Amino acid sequence: MGLHSNQTGSATTLYTAEQRRRRDATPWTVVQGVLAPVQLVVFAASLALILRYLVTGSGLEVAHASIVAKTLTLYAIMITGSIWEKVVFGKYLFAEAFFWEDVFSMLVLALHTAYLACLWGGWLAAGELMALALAAYATYLINAGQFLLKLRMARLEATPTTEALP
Repeated sequence: MGLHSNQTGSATTLYTAEQRRRRDATPWTVVQGVLAPVQLVVFAASLALILRYLVTGSGLEVAHASIVAKTLTLYAIMITGSIWEKVVFGKYLFAEAFFWEDVFSMLVLALHTAYLACLWGGWLAAGELMALALAAYATYLINAGQFLLKLRMARLEATPTTEALP
């Protein structure tokens, strides 16, 4: 699932020729290419701040602020990614090529959003909020890995192959 059939009927390509053309032509591809590393940097800084709080007991407010910033970057990449998916595949979410990545993204979004709700609603203690944030971050890492595998697949598809000469 998630791959298109080639002319012989075997699943080998992530994009059809037309989808590849749309992917390469849309500015949303560049937006995703910029937001993904930005989100990774925000994630790494936030993770360090969370761990600092858990180890030292200091810096709770800055850890909370970093998690909010991480969540906002997640929302930005999800919204723009949905637009990218619509341009390339004709669907805002759950296009065949990225179906399972999108499904898992919903879990990532749910956990990050639950953190915000619990923070602003005062429903969890500080340690519980940090545990929820770490759970959200773990799902983010898995989801990022899914997308990196698809990026690698797309790059491998774009690399021309040559047949060995006899």
